[in-house]
Amino acid sequence: MSKDATYTPHKKPVKHVDHVVIRFAGDSGDGMQLTGTQFTTSAALLGNDVFTFPNYPSEIRAPQGSLYGVSGYQVQIGSKEINTPGDKLDLLVAMNPAALKTNIKDLKKGGMLIVDTDSFTKANLQKAHYDHNPLEDDFLKDYLVVQVPMTSLTREALKDIPIDNKSKARSKNMFALGMVYFLYGKDPKYTEEFLRKKFKNKPEVVEANVKALKTGWNYAETLELIPVSYIVDEAPHHEGKYKIINGNTATAWGFLAAAEKAGLQLYLGSYPITPATDILQELSKYRMLDVIAFQAEDEIAGISSSIGAAFAGKLAVTTTSGPGLALKGEAIGLAVMLELPLVIVDVQRGGPSTGLPTKTEQADLMQALYGRNGESPVVVIAAKSPADAFRMAFEASKLALEHMTPVILLTDGYIGNGSEPWEVVILKDLPDIKPPILRQKTEDWKPYARDPETLARKWVLPGTPGMEHVIGGLEKNEEGAISYEPENHQRMVELRQAKVDKVVDYIPPLETEFEPEGELLIVGWGGTYGTLKAAATELTEKGYSVGLAHFNYINPLPKGVKDVFSRYKKIVVAELNLGQFANYLRMKYPEFQYHQYNKVQGLPFTSSELIDAFEKLLKA
Repeated sequence: MSKDATYTPHKKPVKHVDHVVIRFAGDSGDGMQLTGTQFTTSAALLGNDVFTFPNYPSEIRAPQGSLYGVSGYQVQIGSKEINTPGDKLDLLVAMNPAALKTNIKDLKKGGMLIVDTDSFTKANLQKAHYDHNPLEDDFLKDYLVVQVPMTSLTREALKDIPIDNKSKARSKNMFALGMVYFLYGKDPKYTEEFLRKKFKNKPEVVEANVKALKTGWNYAETLELIPVSYIVDEAPHHEGKYKIINGNTATAWGFLAAAEKAGLQLYLGSYPITPATDILQELSKYRMLDVIAFQAEDEIAGISSSIGAAFAGKLAVTTTSGPGLALKGEAIGLAVMLELPLVIVDVQRGGPSTGLPTKTEQADLMQALYGRNGESPVVVIAAKSPADAFRMAFEASKLALEHMTPVILLTDGYIGNGSEPWEVVILKDLPDIKPPILRQKTEDWKPYARDPETLARKWVLPGTPGMEHVIGGLEKNEEGAISYEPENHQRMVELRQAKVDKVVDYIPPLETEFEPEGELLIVGWGGTYGTLKAAATELTEKGYSVGLAHFNYINPLPKGVKDVFSRYKKIVVAELNLGQFANYLRMKYPEFQYHQYNKVQGLPFTSSELIDAFEKLLKA
């Protein structure tokens, strides 16, 4: 324990387990996101591999105690590689009846349930649509139920600290966290350090939270209902420096690295939208690195300012979610016509319209590919995990800059809000980015003359002597003059498409994991990677011959797709929509039959549901 802590010495028997899945659930005001984040950080710093899934209500202030106001934070920690936040829960911490009702179905039989009995009032039971108290009958007989008067115990522990009663009750999340720290043998010192730093100007708040943390620990140690504690040993990692990072932060840092490698100023023009806003907030912190982060008045202004920044020679980025991508459609077409480098990030969420703004989905794929007027080809790529968002943001920037084209980077709410360990990248180890900036006039220069290898035009910055030229949304010829000639329009349309098609020569070919040929090929893209890999792992252990092909690059598709697909008897495409990627593959490779597994619930896949579906397909 930390040297100044007064925790009861650990005397209970210890049981070693290789992984556990924990969910904290309660009202938005119960601090479940903070509680889960602190447990995750401590577990990671103590050597576990981790993967998280925050899940919170769409309403900013949902009614207290309501079913749709429940906020949850799930984390899986392990002594082995962890790729998902887990399926069935080993532990559920439910801070009120609504949290119990909406989450109990996910707790495995025999799993532990910790509840705050003080919150099971008549009013809260009615809000959760209970006609009786489920703690007083056999409703929970399949679980180890630990009933704790958490609110009153916290208030009693903090009675001598000069803060108001509401603040004392709010500290119960630290009481719960202290119990869970004891249960899984985690040192609370990192949370103590966090609290002292966060509330350094409010010593009474620090004292209250630290004391609540210790009280929860000591209560768990004395409770007979908790007969043992569990230890999750350190997970093997490559030697290096690691940081727990969520996908939105990783995306922002990928752009910082790309700007440095390209030798360009980074410009972000965006309008806040859930769940992409964190990228704007993160990049706004880096003025010292010459980053310009502009919060525009709407989505159209955001992307239009980024197009202007690209014209001026910046690494230009705009961020949004599905509804914002729709609003940006005309401007993306303008960037296609101008042939300027631009990265558009779409952190996908449940739709259509406002839909499920805090939930995850993969239903913007066709919009990214075709959601513009005219023939408007853009490069489309996707990150596969929170840590992978760094790599793909860097890759999006490199492709946009070196090929003079807009690139759409797809992530989603699961990636953007989820966290996992990220091995810190050394800048010198990243590839160089070489934008085709032409700084001095050559005899054969024309505004839309093209590099024979990439088909990209040169990037001439405004003010370069002797290279003034017309730019805008109207069709041009090679000299940059506005042209209405039918033959020129067809030629330029075909050249812009060919430029995007040529990107296939600069991306890696499709590779598979697990068996290189066999009975079933599992196909996915984007944030489904972790659960698909977990499902493929278990199916392989059961003796099935399966492969996994996961796509980071969608337009153009990588080389080798036809060869890979031909090596398996069956192909199943799993995605969080009604089959958009499956239909895209049918367009590109119609010679294959594609089975589908689709889910549109605002939730990620679970490994167990995938295994069940794939086994049925294998046995059919």
